[in-house]
Amino acid sequence: MRYGYQKVEISGVDTAQLPVISEEEKIELLRRAQAGDREAREKMIVSNLRLVLSVIQRFANRGEDPSDLFQVGCIGLIKAIDNFDLSLNVRFATYGVALIAGELRRHIRDAAGCSLHVPRSMKDLAYHALRAREELVRAGAREPTVEEIAERLGASRSEVAAALDATLQPCSLYEPVYSDGGEAIRVMDQLSDPQDENDWVEELVFREALDGLSDREKRILSMRYLGGRTQMEVAREIGISQAQVSRLEKGALERIKGRL
Repeated sequence: MRYGYQKVEISGVDTAQLPVISEEEKIELLRRAQAGDREAREKMIVSNLRLVLSVIQRFANRGEDPSDLFQVGCIGLIKAIDNFDLSLNVRFATYGVALIAGELRRHIRDAAGCSLHVPRSMKDLAYHALRAREELVRAGAREPTVEEIAERLGASRSEVAAALDATLQPCSLYEPVYSDGGEAIRVMDQLSDPQDENDWVEELVFREALDGLSDREKRILSMRYLGGRTQMEVAREIGISQAQVSRLEKGALERIKGRL
């Protein structure tokens, strides 16, 4: 197997020969595929094999055969195509990365014989912890601490932390956790860990959303959200005022929100 932007050969597939389609074409193919058009489904699979390869490179050092990873990644891609919700205002690649990565993690975990079972009691505690967090956010307009969530539930901090950690292995970042009758709350809306090994998924999504921004805007957002810099630090390095940084950042984020 050879990885590269121009050409990759794996499992008999040469990506140099794969078609490149626009986001609009993907949406149209998805509509047709989900309506039963096998030809559209096949074309959607083939044209997104590069997405599979971009994800499996992150698992290349796990001792697994690259061809096996590719085939498992393709299963995730097919699930993404079959289950993508066209009513969501998100790009297919964003959803596809999550399902492909989830499929690969399950394969590697099962192959190692260390699949973990999360007790029902822990799942229930995580459910109530997420609800309590949402209520505290609404009441205080800020992110509550684990201690505050634990106090509200009458549980220990370690129990709540363990329960929340146990929910960090969904098959999809868009899997609903609960719904109170309105829009469903999904895992990606509730959980965040800056040190989590899956940060690269968020980075892939973020980088895709940067398309269409100016070089200066891209640099500012990269420094702010990938580098963890403050607006003042960004202003000093770029050579503009903090107010300019704030204005450019706000405008860029508004445009990104319109694309996600």
